[in-house]
Amino acid sequence: MRLIVLGCSGSGPGPASPSSGYLVEAGDARLVLDLGNGTLGALQRHLDPWELDGVVFSHLHPDHCADFASLVVHRRFHPRPPFDPTTRPLPVHAPVEAPDRFAAAFAASAAERAETDLTDVFTFHPLSDGATGTVAGVTLRARAVDHPCDAYAVRVEHGGRSLVYSGDTGPCDGLVELARGADVLLCEATWPHVTESWSEPPRGVHLSGRQAGEHAEAAGVGRLLVTHVPAWFDGDQLLAEAKAAFGGPVELVAPDAGYTI
Repeated sequence: MRLIVLGCSGSGPGPASPSSGYLVEAGDARLVLDLGNGTLGALQRHLDPWELDGVVFSHLHPDHCADFASLVVHRRFHPRPPFDPTTRPLPVHAPVEAPDRFAAAFAASAAERAETDLTDVFTFHPLSDGATGTVAGVTLRARAVDHPCDAYAVRVEHGGRSLVYSGDTGPCDGLVELARGADVLLCEATWPHVTESWSEPPRGVHLSGRQAGEHAEAAGVGRLLVTHVPAWFDGDQLLAEAKAAFGGPVELVAPDAGYTI
């Protein structure tokens, strides 16, 4: 498998990166994990969106899903589609409210929203704690994580390799259990462990760099990739925290960078 970072800026796009979005290449399959602000444009540097086999959303905050509305336009109104998208709807694995959430994001008015049904070009598959699914021969496994909305970590498995994506989460056992023995953990680290505002991070929202490393260590993963650093925090500081807590290799991801799983 191969991971390509479309965007890795936490909580919104930053000056050097779109928000969260990751392209996974697994055998002949191509799927995207999250599609935050600016990531559809970045995707087109690496893959024609018509070649996607599926989209997976960890949760429905805008910095992880805002560009889905642009993907709707791309599939509905492209003047020269390579195939009729109504005959090959794109699978979307996402929290159960995704169809309504995405219809609201796409529709320009309440009247249009009442008539908007995106199942002409997409098929929606709701995520739940412990859910499994497949996309073009790739196995997906989900576990609920600790975030202010319905949110999931996702494990992607293909050809004996495994990638776990934390999505957004505070410290939780579900992430450790899902990531157990994974080759790579792509894990959010949104803030320092200690700041002028706290001596311990607030629970139930995000991980610090140290906590990302602790989760990777507890899960026994092969490698930790740190992501979701907001523009107002120092990625190198969070990387150093993660390295201090995890004995394996650790990297801070960068937009448009590729990583072999």
